[in-house]
Formats: sequence, structure tokens, C-alpha cells
Amino acid sequence: MYIVTAEQMRRIDRETIENIGIPALVLMENAGRAVAEEIVRRRGRTEHPLRVLVLVGKGNNGADGIVAARHLQQEGHRPYLLFADDPSQYRGEAEVQYRIAVKLGLEGRRFADGDTLDAAGFDLVIDALLGTGSTGAPRGSYARLISQANDSGLPIAAVDLPSGLDADTGQVHDPCVRAELTVALAYSKIGLEQYPGAGYAGEVVVRGIGIPPEGAERAGVRTFRVQEPLLSERLGYAQYRRRQPDSHKGTYGHVLVAAGSRPMSGAGLLSATAALRAGSGLVTWALPDRLVDAMTGRLPEAMLRGLADGGTGEWSGVDPHALVKLAAGKDALVFGPGAGRWEGDGHFLRTVWEETGCPLVLDADALNMMGEADGPASWPKRSGSVVVTPHPGEMARLLGVSTAEVQRDRVRAAADYAVRCGVVVVLKGTRTVTAAPSGEVYLNPTGNPGMATGGTGDVLAGIIGSLLGQGYTAVQAAALGAYLHGAAGDRAAAARAHEASLTAGDIPEHL
Repeated sequence: MYIVTAEQMRRIDRETIENIGIPALVLMENAGRAVAEEIVRRRGRTEHPLRVLVLVGKGNNGADGIVAARHLQQEGHRPYLLFADDPSQYRGEAEVQYRIAVKLGLEGRRFADGDTLDAAGFDLVIDALLGTGSTGAPRGSYARLISQANDSGLPIAAVDLPSGLDADTGQVHDPCVRAELTVALAYSKIGLEQYPGAGYAGEVVVRGIGIPPEGAERAGVRTFRVQEPLLSERLGYAQYRRRQPDSHKGTYGHVLVAAGSRPMSGAGLLSATAALRAGSGLVTWALPDRLVDAMTGRLPEAMLRGLADGGTGEWSGVDPHALVKLAAGKDALVFGPGAGRWEGDGHFLRTVWEETGCPLVLDADALNMMGEADGPASWPKRSGSVVVTPHPGEMARLLGVSTAEVQRDRVRAAADYAVRCGVVVVLKGTRTVTAAPSGEVYLNPTGNPGMATGGTGDVLAGIIGSLLGQGYTAVQAAALGAYLHGAAGDRAAAARAHEASLTAGDIPEHL
């Protein structure tokens, strides 16, 4: 499913109206009908007509709300229009819809200065105040209507997106509508798919309004929500785990997991386990030599390879060329989980970067090494692809900004770094963002708060490495890996009494 910015939606509307020839009023009619249908669908059959308070702004969003009110009235319900501005001053399609409402006798009035929203007797509120064209915090009557609607205790259905929500980032202004339902028109918006905006949108239902299917592609939209049919058509999910009768372990890739150190050996165990559970035919787990005895038998399906460490149990004692040699002939390399930090670790990472040729997954401490070195933008281009898997703090260090700045626009942060550095970025967190050097962005819908626990990132790195080793492209492995990781986390949480009891080790068992 395509996900658009406000500007992309404007271009799509303009193309549809001016070049294809579908009138704006037709699109508006479809939009309002869709909103009315979704409201009735959610409320189910009722003996009494719904009494609906429709908050109407002066733009096209407000006009959509008027159309929705008209369709609700035609179905026997009782809408009441409350205008944030003087409707006699409306222009364009909004003026047309207001005149129709007057001729049909829809009840309503202007919300004047000093008025208070009286919600008594209403069943729900439709928010049709501000659409994708709005910028900045709501003011005046709009701000008062939003605040009072939130305080009314009534469920709110938003037209296209909640008023006060930034359509491009998911940031929310003060005030912002807290909707129970958002009917996104034509396409979902990035702000509906990223937090905190997703928390204000409630259930998001995308409804077509007559825009041709190729509209988003013509507008250059490259952001997608990971779901069917995209999973199968673009990410290879239909082929995932489909095995031929005459295949063997070498058919499904040999992944090298270089992870874990004396205080964090579990990180390597989690990554290697996840790689096996995700379908790798062979997994070699490389770790400092001192740890081999302690880890022997912990994962009997993996091959342990100790690298000389001077007796430290740390990667600081390992010669990077020993890891490079071990990576020869492997189908993917995962490096970083539990590796630790040491003086000269940036040189270690750059040696691995330059002298290995297989696809590379860099996670955890490897990202911190990269953030303090000159970084991949200036390093030689690798023959093998690179996937980096930062959490917001690590992304901030890579970009040289604050974590808060990353979180204000997660999509832009990940996409900018991916394009500039030529790597695939998996920015972890709620609604994980996968960004490709080509400009494509994939937003992941799976996962739950129970996964906010140590080690889940190590599991994700192992899954992505496994998919790379099985022959998926870097973009496919990253986006599909994030989806599978979250879905396994959802199944793992469902198997427990409460999601808070979930541990990272539960997740591979549900892949």
C-alpha cells in the first residue's frame, strides 16, 4: 500500500482532476460517502438514528465532512453541522457543498466566539476541520473545537487525518484531535503511520475515492506499508521457506554471525539462533576464542569458530583479518551485536567493510564504531550490499543530531542516510522504517511493546542476515526481516500471559 506526503497527495489530486478529467466534486462525493459508510459500518445496526456532530472547516476537508453529513442524512441519520468559520464566505468546492446542504435542509450553525461545544444528545463527532493542507498548530475556533471535542467523551471519526496532526511526520500539535477512527482518503499518510500520530488516529481505514491505481506511481511515491500484496510482489514473501524436494543445506545459504563478547555473549547466541530459525542452511558463529568453551553446546546446530583474542574474551584482541578470512565464501556476515567498544575499533570495522565481499549486516556496537569513524559516505563502495540496523539513539549518532530530532521525522532521517551513504537502513522502533539507497521506504506494521526488551535487535540482525544469505536483495531482506521479526514477536506475546513478560529469546521460537 502506498503512503503519501501532503505534497504528493496534492499532485495526485491535481493530476486526476486536470489531466485525467475526473472533477473535484466527484472525488469529494466519493470521499464523503466513504466516510459515512465507515461510520455506519462501525456502529452496526441500531434501532435509533445516529445523532452526529460534524465539525466543519473552510477547506476541502470541511467540504468532505458536509458530503458525509448529507449521506448520513439520506440513510436516516441526524447530522448537525458546526462551522468553524462563517460558511457564507466559503469558496470553491466548499461553497458548492454548503449551498447543497442549505437546500437539503441540513441543520447547522457557526461556532462563534464565546460558544461552547454542547455534545449532549450526540452519539459521535466527525472531525472535518483541517486536512493535509494545514500547517502549524490549530488556532482560534479550530483550536477550541478540537479541545472541546476531545473533552466531550464522544468517539471521534476523522476525515483523512485528525486535525492538528502533521501529515508528513506524525508529530502532533497542541491541540490535536484524538480520533477513534480515521478514514484516510485514497492513500494513507505518513503521519498516520508513525508515532505519536498513529496513536491519535485510532483505527485507520483507507478508502478509494476514484483516483486511478497508478496515481501514486505517477506522482513518484516511493513509500509503502508492508502488507499483502506488497509482501509477495516486492519482498518475496510468497517464496519464503518454499523448499524444493531436491535441495540441501547449501541451497539456503551460509551465514557468518560475528557477535558476542565476554560480558555480552548472549547477543551472539540470539543472532545465530535467529539466523537458523529464519531458514539459513548453515550458520557459523564466530566469537573471541576464550568464549568458545562456555558457548559450546548452547546452540548445537551452529558451527562455533573461535578467533584468537589474546585470552581477553573481547573483540579488541582479535585481528580483523582473521574475521575477513573466515568470511570468505560465506553468503552473508552479521557483525556488531554484543561486540563491545575499544580503542581502534573504527579501523577494525573499516577493514571488515573493505576486505569482505559478501552482504553485510551492521548492528549495535558496529554502528557506534561507524558513527565515530569517518563513515560509509567516504568509504570505498563495497561489492556486497550493506544493511545497518540502528535504534533511534544510534541513528542520531550516525547523523550527528539529537535522538529527538530523529524521532521528529523518522522517515526522513532513515531515507536521507540511506541515499547519502548507499546503504539500506532499518530504523528500529514502533513502525520500523526500512529505507533504501534508491529512495524507497517501507513502514512495518508488525510488533508490540513487549518487544521493547534487550536482545530483540540482535534477533532482527540475525533474521536479516539469514535472508541475505538465502539470496534476497538487501532491501527485501531488511523490509521482510522487520516484518517477520515483528510478526514472530506478536505470536510470542500472544502465547504468554502478558506481553510484558516477553523476552528476546522467545521470538526466534515463533519464526
